[in-house]
Amino acid sequence: MSDEQSDTGTGWPEPTGPSRPTGPAAEPDPRPDAPDPDETAPLRGEPRREEPGPDGGRPDGDEATVDLTRQATAGEDAPPAAPAKKRMSSASVMIAVLLALLGFTLVVQLKTTSTDPTLSAARQEDLVRILSDLDARENRLRQDIAELEESQRQLASGAQGREAALEEAARRADELGILAGTLPATGPGLTVRISGGGKSIPASRILDAVQELRGAGAEAMQISGGVGSPARIIASTYFLDGEGGGLVVDGRRMTGPYAITVIGDPATMRTALNIPGGVAASIRGDGGNVSFEDREVAEVSALHEPITLEHARPVS
Repeated sequence: MSDEQSDTGTGWPEPTGPSRPTGPAAEPDPRPDAPDPDETAPLRGEPRREEPGPDGGRPDGDEATVDLTRQATAGEDAPPAAPAKKRMSSASVMIAVLLALLGFTLVVQLKTTSTDPTLSAARQEDLVRILSDLDARENRLRQDIAELEESQRQLASGAQGREAALEEAARRADELGILAGTLPATGPGLTVRISGGGKSIPASRILDAVQELRGAGAEAMQISGGVGSPARIIASTYFLDGEGGGLVVDGRRMTGPYAITVIGDPATMRTALNIPGGVAASIRGDGGNVSFEDREVAEVSALHEPITLEHARPVS
């Protein structure tokens, strides 16, 4: 055993290295707030320096490390992910609502058309006549529009404007006089004869016939009976059942059979009265009869007394 082993008492030599100084200078600092000598002691040894490997990288045997702190920090600053679904814009919602309404309207219209009892019960010939009447009415309306447009051009033509205005005013006065029943009228038309077959014809049947004729384009009408003078039919004309039978038209008493003279397109008006389930069918079903007589020149000579207006005034 060497002297070094005997000095330590362990049999092994005391390790060499810096030790805490002894003597007065090594005594601990008596101040209560003095720092710990171990904390202020210099680090033993120097940090290990890594030598680059043969290829200029890390030395052999060292594994690459990942800076998790930097990744975590970078993850905190990353922007939030965009939502997967985008909200529908207001325009898309409006388009969807309009399409739904359009589809609902088409379904309702198709259902209404398919369940129309009048058209479904009509024969093919009747449907053809109805279509022909609608075409004729459309042609008349187009002709009226063309005439009104021509009148407008003439009124705005300067030198001829005054003369055209006077002619237009006179024409309108004649038309209004015919509609109001204050002027007689003539033109193509027909005569509708209605008999009750021994029974009294209700006033509602006569009113239905007048309404059908108006809808078919009748321009002037008058009605006459077996007894009594004819009466002009205008917008304000009323029909009542008379006592003991007969008919009261604007206060005039009449008895059957009745004849309605009307000016207009004969074919269109005859078709309107002969529609299945219409006026002619109803009267024949009650035991009466309806006949038609086309007139190249029908005269409506009965006049209606002018109505004196008490309250209404034209707008200036």
